Amino acid sequence: MTDFTAAAAISSPVTPPDWDRIDTVLLDLDGTLLDLAFDTYFWWHHIPTVYGAPRSLPTEQARELLKPRFKACEGTLDWYCVDYWSRELGLDVKALKRAAGDRIGWLPGAEEFLQRLRARGKRVVLMTNAHPDALRIKDERTGVTRYFDAVHSSHSFGAPKESPKFWAAVREVEPFDRERSMFVDDSPPVLRAAREAGIRWVYAVRRPDSTGVPRVHDPGFSITDGVRDLTESLS
Repeated sequence: MTDFTAAAAISSPVTPPDWDRIDTVLLDLDGTLLDLAFDTYFWWHHIPTVYGAPRSLPTEQARELLKPRFKACEGTLDWYCVDYWSRELGLDVKALKRAAGDRIGWLPGAEEFLQRLRARGKRVVLMTNAHPDALRIKDERTGVTRYFDAVHSSHSFGAPKESPKFWAAVREVEPFDRERSMFVDDSPPVLRAAREAGIRWVYAVRRPDSTGVPRVHDPGFSITDGVRDLTESLS
C-alpha cells in the first residue's frame, strides 16, 4: 500500500555509485521498479469505490472514512497485508488486485536497470513489503522476479522493512556484506532503517509514482528521480 500524501520536490544531483565497490544490490519493488501509480489508484480510488458502493457512499466520502483506518496501520505488516484488509473491509482484495492488474507497470528505465545489473554480474535481491499474493499478481503482469537472484517479502520475517527486526532476520538468510551492498527504496522510514542497519550505499527514489509529485527525502541520502538515472553508470 502507499500513503496518499506526497511531498513537494527538492533539487539534488544524482551521485553515481562506485559499482566496483558494490557486490549486492538490494531493491524495493513498488515505487522503485514498478510504478506506484497502481497502488495509489487501487487503495485511494478503487477500494473506496468498491467499499462505498453497497453503503451508498460516494468514493470521496468512503475514502475519508477509510483514511483513519489506513493511517493507524502505517509502518506495520498489516499495512501491506492483503489478508488483513480483506478481513477488515469485507472485500476480496486479492481478486480486486488481479482484476485491476492492467494498471500494473514498470517505472521508466527500471527493467533496463535490472538487465544492466545482471550483465555486470551483481547479485540482485528483491526486498519488498508486498504481501506474497500481491507480489505474485505483479509478477504475473511484469515478470519482474526473473531478474533476481533472491526474492524476500517482509511477511516471511514477521516485520516490515521499517523495523530493525526485518534487517536482523533477513541477514540470516541473505548474508550480504553491508559495506559492499546498495539499497534502493522510495520510503523515508524504510531508507532510514536501511541506513541504521549499516547499508553503505543507500539511494532514495524521488519519483515513485508517475502520476504524483516528487517526494522529499533526508538530505543525507543519495537521491535519484528513479533507477534509470543510475543505469548509465553501469555501462
